[in-house]
Amino acid sequence: MKIIIICFSLFFSFSASAQSGTAWEFLFNGKDLNGWKQLNGKALYEVKDGVITGTTVPNEPNSFLTTEKEYGDFILELELKVDSPMNSGIQFRSESKATYENGRVHGYQMEVDPSPRAWSGGIYDEARRGWLYTMEYNPAAKKAFRNNAWNNYRIECIGNRIRTWVNNIPTAELIDDLTPKGFIALQVHAIGKNDQPGKKIMWRNIRIRTTAISASPATGIFVANIIPNQLSSEEIKNGVSLLWDGKSTKGWRGAYKTGFPATGWLIHDGMLSVQKSGGAESAHGGDIVTEEEYGAFELQFEFRLTEGANSGVKYFVTESEGNKGSAIGLEYQVLDDEKHPDAKMGTASNRTIASLYDLIPSIKSSQALRKIGEWNRGMIRVYPDNKVEHYLNGYKVVEYQRGTQMYYALVARSKYSQWPDFGMAPKGRILLQDHGDSVDYRSIKIRKFNVQR
Repeated sequence: MKIIIICFSLFFSFSASAQSGTAWEFLFNGKDLNGWKQLNGKALYEVKDGVITGTTVPNEPNSFLTTEKEYGDFILELELKVDSPMNSGIQFRSESKATYENGRVHGYQMEVDPSPRAWSGGIYDEARRGWLYTMEYNPAAKKAFRNNAWNNYRIECIGNRIRTWVNNIPTAELIDDLTPKGFIALQVHAIGKNDQPGKKIMWRNIRIRTTAISASPATGIFVANIIPNQLSSEEIKNGVSLLWDGKSTKGWRGAYKTGFPATGWLIHDGMLSVQKSGGAESAHGGDIVTEEEYGAFELQFEFRLTEGANSGVKYFVTESEGNKGSAIGLEYQVLDDEKHPDAKMGTASNRTIASLYDLIPSIKSSQALRKIGEWNRGMIRVYPDNKVEHYLNGYKVVEYQRGTQMYYALVARSKYSQWPDFGMAPKGRILLQDHGDSVDYRSIKIRKFNVQR
């Protein structure tokens, strides 16, 4: 009987494997580039020993070896090996249209990054919106990529849900609906004038599954949801909730007030907007705060600036100042650095966008910045041990810890030195600032962390 059961189990496993195998299609036949075409740059692509090799060349833009077919929902798996520190990526649901920058390839890209930054597995929007999911969102997965070795890449696109794995470690999860289908492409990145050409990236065992696909089990990693004011089932499982519902004043009131301001704020088109007052105090609605208080949390929000605008997102607001001016709290600065004079004030640029206002400047690259009129994604993480992080468009730009000697020293030299124990309340409200300038907010979400006792 045991022999029969074992044989049956082996047969069932083999049959299931065979059935699963029939759903996979190899995109590379191991011999030539049949089914592929090259777009944009003129990097060298060649086939040898069952491997596609891409080689960098001078004075060329990014090159792409693309599939002739387009794919919508799929699971893609492949192996790759890259010369360090060469940057590359796997395009998917991507396009090349004459009407878009003369055929420039654009769309989602799973990053290949052997540099010390270690963002392999992140999701970049090539030639369009920039980074959608950096590995700062999921730092534990930075160690997944192996330099100078073959790496297994997996991309899972099902509906609006996009997920990536490197060597079986979950790296990114994105919810977005901009491009439902497109081609797959192997990128050879352009090189600088002083870079030596001849760096190589190799791909093999490229296979795709488009039928009988189902989502892998939830992994619990951070989910970046680009669809406004929406929660995915994965976010809900992770404990994320909408702090603003996208349509009403529920959960919010004016600072020091019992109700929501009658003027100065407008809810429209899924946005919570500060109205420009033209300098008239009577036109200000004043700051608004959450009805609930929060201790350790992860706060996400999107904001859009107009030219010269100033606002801010404050946290650990207690309203204990007795209605004396703007409510006091730690502040994530929301500002037009180029046109607002506040950016030139303070100390060492500590009043610029995403800074801890008047305390710590945000350290950011130019890629973290968006043009005025474009949406920015902000995030504040406050951990149970009082460690705090500010993020701007996926880049971690501020990091500090409340209650340390350094923290108190920064407060002592700031405009907040007059407030005893500034920013040290165990919990407080979230505040959106009315500074009299037109600023839009949306997709305001929060996840509570368990507070240590």
